[in-house]
Amino acid sequence: MAGDPGAVRRAVRAALARLPDDVRAAPPLVGCSGGADSLALLLATHAERPDARAAVVDHGLQEGSAERSRELVAQLRERGIAADVHPVVVEGTGGTEAAARRVRYAALEAARPEPRSAVLLGQTLDDQAETVLLGLGRGSGPRSVAGMREWDAPWLRPLLAVRRADTRAACAARGLTPWEDPHNADPRFTRVRLRHEVLPLLEDVLAGGVAEALARTAGQLREDAAALDGWASRVRCAAERDDALDVAELAPIPAAVRRRVLRSWLRDHGAGPLTDAHLRAADDLVGAWRGQGGPRLPGGLDLLRERGRLVLHIR
Repeated sequence: MAGDPGAVRRAVRAALARLPDDVRAAPPLVGCSGGADSLALLLATHAERPDARAAVVDHGLQEGSAERSRELVAQLRERGIAADVHPVVVEGTGGTEAAARRVRYAALEAARPEPRSAVLLGQTLDDQAETVLLGLGRGSGPRSVAGMREWDAPWLRPLLAVRRADTRAACAARGLTPWEDPHNADPRFTRVRLRHEVLPLLEDVLAGGVAEALARTAGQLREDAAALDGWASRVRCAAERDDALDVAELAPIPAAVRRRVLRSWLRDHGAGPLTDAHLRAADDLVGAWRGQGGPRLPGGLDLLRERGRLVLHIR
């Protein structure tokens, strides 16, 4: 598939213009790995905003990563782009992919030039399609299937409507050879198999257009989720009494909205991470209550129904 080298610049210009005024006034930070997506994003952002800075996160997961990161920073500085290396240690639960993502995002957030600065990330339409497929396959619910949002402070993803072929074309037009991360071809990683096996098969079976359709579905679900979240926020305001929720206010509300109320209220009170089973057990105290006790929640909390209210007790 031939790419459009101008698509990245147009997408970046439009996304920057949509930012809140105070965020747009601050110098942006771009996370750059040296791959085609982030490199094209950085060049387009710097063209629009010469005060943009680049952050190169060195995960230390591959031999020579420190040297490669320093070389990338030197090349960027030669082009007049302010850039620095940010070494991190990848550790923690959830596997290498999840741990690397956590420390990368923490490093990028800490590297912002100003507290209001947006952090630009290079996920494309293809990444969005993979995210939707992962959410579908894991049964993660509508929030996951809705994919990534363009603006989720401080993260800005301008390229969610841009194909990978476009970022490669943008790099080629500037005479740049992006770095090919060997992890992006390693079948041990779920996303790699989705990218190289599942999506091509779906494109073949369904005669093309699958990635665009998945991204379009994500956009529709985000609109629905925003409407339901707004409804849930109003319900929570009406139901919240001190540190409790009034069951009478919740009972007439559809369960899908009630669970959104419960999710936000429980998280704000220290419960989490919450599963679908936790939320359904919590909702049963309103929609299917027969005098039963409530669920034990992560965070050392128990949810109970007492005198027409939902209350949390510390274990």
